[in-house]
Amino acid sequence: QIINTGGDTKCSDFKGQDEKKQDSEISKMLKDKSGNEPNNLEVSATRASALVYCQTIGTPDSKISDAPHG
Repeated sequence: QIINTGGDTKCSDFKGQDEKKQDSEISKMLKDKSGNEPNNLEVSATRASALVYCQTIGTPDSKISDAPHG
């Protein structure tokens, strides 16, 4: 069973996921935050910033919700 942890997903896990799974995590994180279903552009942009965050200042244990996203 695949658990969708949304914003609690750790960078180490996020970087190992395929794009579809990453989008699913990001979508859940954004929906949890705003209460609305995010559009594809929001998901793609937020996924990109989470990946950059995880590859730069984020640690393997950092949560993707810690990444700066608008």
